[in-house]
Amino acid sequence: MCRTLSGFPTTCLERAKELKTRLGIFLHKSDLGCDIGRAGKLELSSKHSKDSRNFSEDVLGWKESFDLLLSSKNGVAAFHAFLKTEFSEENLEFWLACEEFKKIRSATKLASQAHRIFEEFVRCEAPKEVNIDHETRELTRTNLQAASATCFDVAQGKTRTLMEKDSYPRFLKSSAYRDLAAQAAATAPAQPAGDNTSEPSHT
Repeated sequence: MCRTLSGFPTTCLERAKELKTRLGIFLHKSDLGCDIGRAGKLELSSKHSKDSRNFSEDVLGWKESFDLLLSSKNGVAAFHAFLKTEFSEENLEFWLACEEFKKIRSATKLASQAHRIFEEFVRCEAPKEVNIDHETRELTRTNLQAASATCFDVAQGKTRTLMEKDSYPRFLKSSAYRDLAAQAAATAPAQPAGDNTSEPSHT
């Protein structure tokens, strides 16, 4: 598996270059759609989000914590595009599928979706098999016997941890994100000297 941009074969380099181009466009397009697998329903936009953060602040926030990245629709799209260059997008797609799964209220639909997710991501040699240990895989299989909104919690948590400790740092170090963050910083409104009102409070 390709791990670094410098180690990519030609096709990977082309995809990485395309990624940088696509991320750069984020700052200049008011509406941008892309194929992000299970996150395909997300509409990407550089307009202000509901909490009034502008896009530049959103981009710069991705490096503050993995939670901020995952809570941003644009962040999820950018991270997914990066994971595709590493051929590991199944981890994020599984995490997103689990998030949608937990919103299901119909017991019948819950059971059918649980089996679909297991077959697609969890079972051995699944089409998009995620990297989890045998014990977690078997625990998840057992949970499916009485499917509930929490039956993927352990597997989802381990996949999230893997992304946070492995893929996320590489995403932040990638030239694509560094270039995007530099553009975001350049377009962010300047903060008056001595004015710390916009700084987040830490308790």
